[in-house]
Amino acid sequence: MNQGKYLNRRQFLGLMGAGVALAWAGLKPVSTAALTWRPQNNGRSAEFTPDVEIALRAVATQASILPGSPTRVWGYQGELLRGDPTNLQALPDSYLGPIIRVQTSQNVRIHFTNQLSEESIVHWHGLHLPTDMDGHPRYAIAPGETYVYEFEVRNRAGTYWYHPHPHGRTGIQVYYGLAGLFLVSDDAEQNAGLPTGEFDIPLVLQDRSFDGNNQFTYLSYGMGNMQMGHMGNRILVNGQPDASLTLQPGTYRLRLLNGSNARMYKLGWHDDQPLTVIATDGGLLDEPVQRDYVSLAPGERVELLVTLSELQAGLPLLLQSRHFSDGMSGMPGGGMDPILSNGDVFDVLRVQVAGDAPAHHTFLPSLMGGATAAAANAIPADASPQASTTAPDRTFRLSWENGRWTINGRVFEMEGVAADETVALGSSEIWEFVNEAMQQGGPSGGMMGPMMPHPLHIHGLQFRVLERSVDAGQMQHWHTMNEGYVDEGWKDTILLMPGETVKLQVQFADYPGLFLYHCHNLEHEDAGMMRNYLVQAS
Repeated sequence: MNQGKYLNRRQFLGLMGAGVALAWAGLKPVSTAALTWRPQNNGRSAEFTPDVEIALRAVATQASILPGSPTRVWGYQGELLRGDPTNLQALPDSYLGPIIRVQTSQNVRIHFTNQLSEESIVHWHGLHLPTDMDGHPRYAIAPGETYVYEFEVRNRAGTYWYHPHPHGRTGIQVYYGLAGLFLVSDDAEQNAGLPTGEFDIPLVLQDRSFDGNNQFTYLSYGMGNMQMGHMGNRILVNGQPDASLTLQPGTYRLRLLNGSNARMYKLGWHDDQPLTVIATDGGLLDEPVQRDYVSLAPGERVELLVTLSELQAGLPLLLQSRHFSDGMSGMPGGGMDPILSNGDVFDVLRVQVAGDAPAHHTFLPSLMGGATAAAANAIPADASPQASTTAPDRTFRLSWENGRWTINGRVFEMEGVAADETVALGSSEIWEFVNEAMQQGGPSGGMMGPMMPHPLHIHGLQFRVLERSVDAGQMQHWHTMNEGYVDEGWKDTILLMPGETVKLQVQFADYPGLFLYHCHNLEHEDAGMMRNYLVQAS
């Protein structure tokens, strides 16, 4: 084995957290010696030749998160069967699954074995895949079964991720630990001169609640959890609390994923320096953009560029989540313990320069030099948007009706698809999503519904954000988050604040079949705020 392909100890990052030693030492290849199982052979195609082949299983295990008793978790464990050792890398001392690293145009085969006590399936969030490779819940497998994925990577370089997608159980399976990063590289990214190795840092943001014995607490049922989504009272980064990075001077690429079930983040540096954003869900922007803060809803990703030096004295750099209003201020989001509500202020990550030198950060004004072309018609940060005269091809209304979350008055049906959810293969359309604010209980009235943000995710494609508008009555909530939108790039998940309307450009270029679109507040999704759309060949 070529040991030179392994990351060496110099690449290890010191991550210490408020008295809890995280020992998060960067990335390391997954050792095949630690796993003795092999996948079943069913599902493999003789005509498919993989460049990368991985065995992935979902298991019940445990992790050291807080001092004292270990926490019972569900986790992904992986073994590299074919490929370069860097194709599969672990986050040490984390319950999160291994990082899968591939190149655009590579063929990938993944044998997923379910060793949980309930059915599961894996969704490759953000990847452009055939319908039977996307992880639709109709393909969920029972305990002990194996599902074989075979696909060509057609995405641009970017930060994607994978997580379970069984209907009604996605929220709890993600909450108990099933998630991992799927990172794609291509020539354009490599030619951009971005930081690599120890200077390329993935950061998965999640929130969890614990009982007195360090076990996760999750309220599976109840009106509050279904309405709000589940939120915890501890912020974890890469599966550990009180996260801190001790870094060498230099320029870093920070890949941020909001892997929380329902929590949104309003991320900014504590000293009010702007964030330099170089990528969103679907990969690199044409040019970096700066924001005073970034709004990150569940499922969204953003990549930041930061340069640390020893040139100026100052405090360590803190990444914080700032105050915002989501329309439900003061109302907890599920769980029995006191929690951090959406919009509360808290620290997410502490960054300091190695040694005694304090952190000073500067930003690169331009990096990509036109490597990509993903600019969208974003709303100026100081504008109050108005509805456009551009007519959408179809409109989807996100509402609370008759005690349930709905899309156009409908809830999820495993294989159900309506006429207005059927599109033509090869077509390009404008889709409009409307987050209706306070709603009565359907045409006959009934219980008043809540105002809630909804992160809308479309499977199977990346889209462009064309326009946003917002009801005048909901402007006060919108204005606490809107300057953090990064709509210039390709997206697969988009935040809609209460009363907000978003128009998207979507294209159905190649893969026919049944795909999902849904709210990525996982409890909303599990409760039925999810629908199919059908791409139909003529």
